[in-house]
Amino acid sequence: MSRDLSETMTENEDEVMTENTEMRVISEVYRPCICCMKEHMVKIVQVDEYTEFKDVPIDYVAEYFYCENDDSFYENGDMLSANTLRIKDEYRKKMGLLTSGEITGIRAKYGTTQKDLCALLGWGEKTITRYEGHQVQDRAHDSILKKLDQDPEWFLELLVKGKNEIPAEAYSRYFRLAAELYEKDQDLYLRRAVESKYMLMQNQPLRNGNAPIDLEKLAEVMQYFSDSGEVSCLYKVKLMKLLWYSDVLAWQQRGRAITGLVYQAQPMGAVPICHDLIIHLEGVNCEEIDMGDGVTYHFLPASGHEYPHLTEEEKGILDKVIAKFGKMTKDEIVEHMHQEKAYRETPLKEIISFEYANEVCF
Repeated sequence: MSRDLSETMTENEDEVMTENTEMRVISEVYRPCICCMKEHMVKIVQVDEYTEFKDVPIDYVAEYFYCENDDSFYENGDMLSANTLRIKDEYRKKMGLLTSGEITGIRAKYGTTQKDLCALLGWGEKTITRYEGHQVQDRAHDSILKKLDQDPEWFLELLVKGKNEIPAEAYSRYFRLAAELYEKDQDLYLRRAVESKYMLMQNQPLRNGNAPIDLEKLAEVMQYFSDSGEVSCLYKVKLMKLLWYSDVLAWQQRGRAITGLVYQAQPMGAVPICHDLIIHLEGVNCEEIDMGDGVTYHFLPASGHEYPHLTEEEKGILDKVIAKFGKMTKDEIVEHMHQEKAYRETPLKEIISFEYANEVCF
């Protein structure tokens, strides 16, 4: 294809200006030119262009060969294909769909072939090939691909269910890669689970201590207790009480808690919502111990640990809590908690209100 330009080039060889077109030279190649029918150095240029696709206006960057002798653009088959794909990818962006490159990236993330990924998803075997090429995917398939990109655990589930649909060697390779991604992203999933649970309580100051949930700070608070050297036998039950007393003291001193946790009255005292998840946050050195009839969690120091999200004021609050409760046994701190008005006035499994915070003596 060739397109004639009658306007004159500027002296700058890297930028050719016409009345309506700005061309950016990206490289040159010596080749036969179909415009002037001679062999010479032909420029490869980028041009900002406009078109419509499915009635949607599209601005995109096209690439062409440019013949100075004939003052004309032309494109070969590869360029035509690439320019068409750019139009469709710009359309995808405007419509909030994954681009062809993003779809390719999702498949590459799990190391799958196009055919195997289609088999796992239950799609026609050429579907991914078309989506990575020139066919714009529908929204239903786009949503599935986005979920696949964000959720390695779901890919693992698909893999197990579709084990018989793909070669055994490929299955092992895909499983290993997906498992590595899942382990890497596990903290992210955990944080999302906790944050979603707390979302509806963000504007309830008497529940969250007038502080939004801050998981970075929470992880550092838990590790601060472990690293202090002044807290004996730090297991889960005791740690949960230390968290509560820290948030209560922060409320007393400055009108807002440190962590943003919401606490329930449980038989063992104040326990934060999602207590079973927060102990596994990245940055918290915790070991799981099998007790035969269940497991317990022991929190350990971590050498060289820093606390960039904790202020000096907050560290001072934690130090006061450690000084008062650090040497207590689990049973002693639970019994102490049972005597607090905040616990006595709150029905079992109900949220403990921070209105009782000022009743706690330090």
